[in-house]
Amino acid sequence: MATPTPTPAPRRASAGGSGTRRRTWTAYAFLAPFLVLFATFVVGPAVFGVWISVTDWSPYKTEQSFIGLQNYIDLVTPGSVFFGDFWQSLGATGIFTVASVPFLLVIPLGVALLLNQKIKGGTAFRAIFFAPFVLGVAVIGVIWKYMLDTQSGVINHLLGLIGLPSDIPWTVDVPWAWVSLVGVTVWWTLGFNAVILLAGLKGINTDLYEAAALDGAGAIRKFWNVTLPGLRPVMLFVSTTTILASANMFGQSYLLTKGGPANQTRTAIMYISDQGLSQNNMAAAAAMSYVLFAFLAIISVINFRLQRDKP
Repeated sequence: MATPTPTPAPRRASAGGSGTRRRTWTAYAFLAPFLVLFATFVVGPAVFGVWISVTDWSPYKTEQSFIGLQNYIDLVTPGSVFFGDFWQSLGATGIFTVASVPFLLVIPLGVALLLNQKIKGGTAFRAIFFAPFVLGVAVIGVIWKYMLDTQSGVINHLLGLIGLPSDIPWTVDVPWAWVSLVGVTVWWTLGFNAVILLAGLKGINTDLYEAAALDGAGAIRKFWNVTLPGLRPVMLFVSTTTILASANMFGQSYLLTKGGPANQTRTAIMYISDQGLSQNNMAAAAAMSYVLFAFLAIISVINFRLQRDKP
């Protein structure tokens, strides 16, 4: 008995391949505007910055000389022009990051847990917590500059009314300057993290809580065994973006403390921008920015490894 001839496979593969190619080119067509902007304003400046960092680049010179890694070597050579100030600014950046990130994770998580309960006016409370984040850093800085003023600030005035010291140097002495910077930043940005964490809480399967309750788990065990594991991907995103944002803090310190006292609250971004834009040491500033980038990349990788899902 004759065996029927099967339909040729290459035609189906060809048709499928053609459709796949069309979808691919359509996707690239929609992505093209973003890719052009990304290449123009991110990739291009990044590559140019690398070139600047290995030259003696200056806007006042017609020819730039290649000097290799000398700008980077100067940053790790004690006694060089930039060594002391750069590492002091990195230290200030580290202090602010270590002091602010725990608050920017714990407090928003607590707020998200409260807002996740079935309470009246939950939407209004979300808006209240998120509202400060809508304001620009310039507005935040001006408002809190007046409120924290040592002589005529509202905060010291209120403290005096209840019998507490009314001359606290919130912005002109340490550690009060750090307390102010961390407090203002937490107040300003906790709403964003809270909203992201709240979305993560909404995505946790409620059946897991019911199963935990049947096993006799209380509120604390549910939190440790259900909530935190369910929030792992969201917490990874929030912690990484918070660390990066804190390490790149500029506006709050510039507006509230001017980097003082004695440059103790001058962050790395403040020092880099001053050297590059005010002092015209753009080659050194470019090298500093890539050293900061290297530190942040390492910290981000460590954070990903610590919080990734265990097999």
